[in-house]
Amino acid sequence: MTDTPIEPEKEAPAESKSGTDTPPDHLAIHPRSKYYGGELLERGIGINFRGERKHNIEEYCISEGWVKVQVGKTMDRKGNPLLIKLNGDVEAWFEDLGDDAPTIKKDA
Repeated sequence: MTDTPIEPEKEAPAESKSGTDTPPDHLAIHPRSKYYGGELLERGIGINFRGERKHNIEEYCISEGWVKVQVGKTMDRKGNPLLIKLNGDVEAWFEDLGDDAPTIKKDA
């Protein structure tokens, strides 16, 4: 045993209640996905795709410029909804920050 006192581990600085002001570049709503963001989804994510507000987005990637949406009520062989990938301009923001929320979009 040594005589040096044991210092408690330093904690990482606590983030503000709102966390970051912009959503991540890639996010999915399915828990099996490695891009799933459960706590982020609770805040509400607003998506503009090709200049229109969309509410049926299952997954998006801003840097690559695509979204995945469900194809009707069709299921794949594992019981998951069948998704189609659409390309275009994607813009995302947190809805809990109100109308003046900062957005994230691909820089041209």
